[in-house]
Amino acid sequence: MSKLHFTTKHANEATVKRDWYVVDGTNQTVGRMCSRIAAILRGKNKAYYTPHVDCGDFIIVINADKVVFSGNKQEDKIYINFSGYPGGKKEEIAKDLLKRRPDAVIERAVKGMLPKNRLGRKMYKKLFVYAGAQHPHTAQQPKTLTF
Repeated sequence: MSKLHFTTKHANEATVKRDWYVVDGTNQTVGRMCSRIAAILRGKNKAYYTPHVDCGDFIIVINADKVVFSGNKQEDKIYINFSGYPGGKKEEIAKDLLKRRPDAVIERAVKGMLPKNRLGRKMYKKLFVYAGAQHPHTAQQPKTLTF
């Protein structure tokens, strides 16, 4: 083989090594934290990142109820749900959604940062968000991830 010609090594399901990480959401800004989480779910933190392969790690987010928004997003940001039926549009401000379902705030933010295809849906399933400090994934021996 010529020294001027190299082939690119692509990752596949057999060569990908997945780790588990725990992220503490206490006093973390939602957008900044979720963008880093989305990059790790995609596998962009690894040297063998391949765009068409799920190379990412598993992420556990605890204390999701203690995340913060920057600026006036607490009162100004609106989450919209539409059922598809006439009159089926529901709006909720960020402060109310954070109080009612704190896990949904992080899940929606991360999901919007992942690819919109079947690969993105597969990556999204590796995210686990919990409002409190406890999680049921201690058997996986997750490492602490700090930003």
